[in-house]
Amino acid sequence: MKFKLILQYVLPHRALSRVVYWATRWTFAPWKNWLIRTIVRNYDVNMAEAAQPDALAHQHFNAFFTRKLRADARRADPDPAAVLSPADGRVSQAGTIVDGRIFQAKGQHYSAAELLGDEVAARPYRDGAFATIYLSPRDYHRVHMPLKGTLRETVHVPGRIFSVAPFAVAAIPRLFARNERLVCHFEGEHGPFAVVMVGAILVSSVATVWDGLVIPPYASAIRRKSFVDQQITLERFAEMARFNMGSTVIVLFPRGTSGLETLLPQQPVKIGQRIGSIG
Repeated sequence: MKFKLILQYVLPHRALSRVVYWATRWTFAPWKNWLIRTIVRNYDVNMAEAAQPDALAHQHFNAFFTRKLRADARRADPDPAAVLSPADGRVSQAGTIVDGRIFQAKGQHYSAAELLGDEVAARPYRDGAFATIYLSPRDYHRVHMPLKGTLRETVHVPGRIFSVAPFAVAAIPRLFARNERLVCHFEGEHGPFAVVMVGAILVSSVATVWDGLVIPPYASAIRRKSFVDQQITLERFAEMARFNMGSTVIVLFPRGTSGLETLLPQQPVKIGQRIGSIG
């Protein structure tokens, strides 16, 4: 375990991620079919849920990894006050944000301001709620809206690309506030909320439905993009982004959001599942 942690600090994160970005888009059939078969077998991927159930029919590995689901594979909780899980995966941590600080793992916290890259943007979440959801290689890798919201701004925050596997989350201080990430700020019916797409080693590519591929390129400084004048409103449960490969999604909500504290670490969740209530 110690050796694995040392590697996290010494490996050339961005160079490796660039290689993987290319390798997962290579259409050479023997290569992409070997990769696909390996993941399906080792992680017991449920292809029956996919819009294209033949895993090898995808053009390349990334197309398989970001596959669509059947229209009936997920359903949104019908209660309009329900906060929905934005991703398939497992809960890393969830609950109350205490004095602006978010719990990462035993002995590990980071601030909402660090995560968002902005002290002012973090103020509405000082005593709010959060959920951190880890996507493994077996999961569906598209991210959906937890609530209806109008996009205000995206913030591409530069950083490292540490693994977000449980061993790294438990041991690397402030991991989610150090990794490269895309912060998406929305205005909802009950106030602001944020969806943060956190990159990870080998899997640090993020695309959104409104802007296409955003990461890479990797950032050397914070990049902000305003969408206030475009009036982009996404419905609750609508697809909003995807990881080209997997990683972690963190959602932040203002005070008045309840129920997220009942989520347990390692609890499996599905898109559309109720994880809390707002308003």
